[in-house]
Amino acid sequence: MTSSSNQSLKSQPINETSNNEDSMQEYHQLKQNILLVTIAITAIIFIFVWKFYSLHIASSYILGACVGVVYLRMLAREVERIGSNNKRVGSGRLALVAGLIIAATQWQQLEVLPIILGFMTYKATIIFYVIPNTLLSVQNKKD
Repeated sequence: MTSSSNQSLKSQPINETSNNEDSMQEYHQLKQNILLVTIAITAIIFIFVWKFYSLHIASSYILGACVGVVYLRMLAREVERIGSNNKRVGSGRLALVAGLIIAATQWQQLEVLPIILGFMTYKATIIFYVIPNTLLSVQNKKD
């Protein structure tokens, strides 16, 4: 083998490590952006619900939205561990959702629908975040 082919073989793992680090950095930035947008949308919706309905319903919404943010963070942690040997999948997240639904149906002070809609806020954020980025990506590929 020549020295140039040895150098290219040696540089390959470095480039792969660099790509992995870049991908993880991009993932952490995406995770941070989605979390911040979710919190912002939650705050805006909370204010509108409080203004147009009542503080009681807005409180139920914010409870569901807070549990949704916790769920999103748990989901992100699990996505980070995909490559590891951890075989436990989502039991904590399922318990969180079940606990929220049970609490919403058992306590008379809570409204079920606003709690569920609050919990789903993170999904709306992901949809509103992914669609423009996907369209921009497709448009950039055409250019």
